[in-house]
Amino acid sequence: MSENDNINPVLVTGATGYLAGWIVKNLLESGMTVHAAVRDVSNTEKRKHLDKIADNCKGEIKYFESDLLVDGSYKKAMEGCKIVFHTASPFVMDSDDPKKDVIDPAFNGTINVLNTVNETTSVKRVILTSSVAAIYGDAIDSELAPGGVFDETMWNTTSTENMSEYSYSKTIAEKEAWRMCGKQNRWDMVSVNPSFVIGPSLNPHADFESKKFMLQMGNGDLKMGVPEFKMGMVDVRDVGKAHVNAALNPKAEGRYIISSGSFSLLDIGKMLREEHGDKYPIPKSIAPKILIWIIAPFIGLKRNFVTRNIGYGVQFNNTRSKNDLSIEYTPLKKAVVDFFQQFIDNKLF
Repeated sequence: MSENDNINPVLVTGATGYLAGWIVKNLLESGMTVHAAVRDVSNTEKRKHLDKIADNCKGEIKYFESDLLVDGSYKKAMEGCKIVFHTASPFVMDSDDPKKDVIDPAFNGTINVLNTVNETTSVKRVILTSSVAAIYGDAIDSELAPGGVFDETMWNTTSTENMSEYSYSKTIAEKEAWRMCGKQNRWDMVSVNPSFVIGPSLNPHADFESKKFMLQMGNGDLKMGVPEFKMGMVDVRDVGKAHVNAALNPKAEGRYIISSGSFSLLDIGKMLREEHGDKYPIPKSIAPKILIWIIAPFIGLKRNFVTRNIGYGVQFNNTRSKNDLSIEYTPLKKAVVDFFQQFIDNKLF
């Protein structure tokens, strides 16, 4: 892809999603024509936030009905597109049928989209939304990382269909995408691997894991204490920019960890208390690991997850994203405070 390529139009799969909204916003503000792939074109309420953004931008948005599990359903949406942002993939941590709800849509959906990329001669680059979950499975894996720091050369080797199913889904989907990319030379691919994404949502109807997490931080569910759980986190607005910059920079290549740093749940609580004091039942203490292990089945956690993640730290090397994608990370406190304010404004606390 050369710097002088006219990249209009571009396709965004899962366009009404939490992260996708910020990608679409950045694209529209840059004056691009966005082909937004959605499951139900007739559901105008679900896309109202995107229409509002488009009304105030120089870019244009067009909607196309597509489904991850319907072969060829992205064909019309992809016609004429130079760049495909594949963001559509379920982020579900608690499912009665993870193969049906998480693994199959992630893996087969990626194959479906990339099969259409192979058939669409206009496509020059694919931006794949992956995750640090494709780099490591559980926090205990940091003991195997050089210096305890994860980077883009590493792959998750511990998650399976029956343990850390979401992480497994992201791993096999990204690996298959790289395999398919390597079998041809017309289009290239960049993989964006964010850590846990938080920050304000553009879509008031979106339901996502970060929303559930922040709700628990302020509704009293965790007021008796939080697990000693540390993870990488990043502002959703930074992740949106990373996707667009990965598309526009012809020198971008390979995988990019997008993470502003590693934080504990207690760190998040401290950020919120600094802003709101004791107005909300924000957690102030650590719950013992043995207690979390005992009650795990009753709070939606698997005991093997507790064993392999609580009490361990994780660190990520985000140097490539700063150098190649020009990401200047937003302080996480801003993401946390802005996100929490949405819940206050919507009277959810």
